[in-house]
Amino acid sequence: MRDINLKATEYFEAVARLGTVTKAAEELQVSASAVSQQLKVLETQLGARLFRREKRRLILTLDGDRLFQTTSQSFGALRNACSAIGRQRDLRSVTIRVSPSFGVRWLGPRIAGFAAAHPEWNIRIDAAPDFTAFETEVIDFDLRYGAGGWSGLAVEQFMNDSVLPMCSPEYLEKLRAVSDDPAEQLAAARLIDSVKMLYRWDIWLASNNIKLPDLVYPFRFDRSSMAIEMAKQGGGLALDSVSLCLPELERGELVPFCTDFAVVNFPAYWFVCPPRHFNRRIVSRFFDWLKAACTDHEDRVRTLLQEKGCHFRQVAAGDLLGEAPEHSD
Repeated sequence: MRDINLKATEYFEAVARLGTVTKAAEELQVSASAVSQQLKVLETQLGARLFRREKRRLILTLDGDRLFQTTSQSFGALRNACSAIGRQRDLRSVTIRVSPSFGVRWLGPRIAGFAAAHPEWNIRIDAAPDFTAFETEVIDFDLRYGAGGWSGLAVEQFMNDSVLPMCSPEYLEKLRAVSDDPAEQLAAARLIDSVKMLYRWDIWLASNNIKLPDLVYPFRFDRSSMAIEMAKQGGGLALDSVSLCLPELERGELVPFCTDFAVVNFPAYWFVCPPRHFNRRIVSRFFDWLKAACTDHEDRVRTLLQEKGCHFRQVAAGDLLGEAPEHSD
């Protein structure tokens, strides 16, 4: 059988539900003759009568009743879904996708303040490593980690990343007991690898002209949060994001490995969505809040590291990878 005529099916469902062609035409905002014509099209296509007339009333035939049971459920579910979407929009809701480590370590401690300032808004956080497919998923925007440059989308940088080797104070003492030479300390260190970081050990070692006999990672994690926790517990030396462990550095639970090496600073965090989503007031307002929070955060990062004797080296994200990764940390 050929595909069912959806317009004819819609008109049939309205007539069967409301009982008359006139009422169906009023609901559909078309003429009664247009409804009658679509009923004839459907009956012809199915090769069956769907209604019979009794005293100016339309009564469903057996075939018509069978079709109505299915169409009423289908169109009812569709109307309910559309209504739910409309109500959700009216409630000023926003759905955000964020990488797991950034969501837990950076956004999580701050989002309560934003929510308290906007109690009328419903906020949903979807922490997932994969970027949103906006054409099929109901997400307002992504907070992405990567090199930027996603075509067809509005892409706004909201924060730089600052990366340096760090470890617990106790582990640093063990490395200094091996040698006064940072290169020899690195050769003796257990390197913790964050596999989804843009700036990884091989890049860092090459940029600092350090060659290790064997570049071995005793620990490899696909989440920065796990790599940072391992370093904090004295498990090794992590090359990771200061943005994700600033409280540990402020409390002295983590310390820079060696201030002779520059802190690498580069654009890494991006606000990403279809351009039309910026027309929603809630989206633009969240972006403004996010930018202000990130400015304050980056000032804290720079102040703390400079107090510890660190200096910074700015690089472009595009210099780290040829293209943006297909995942986020």
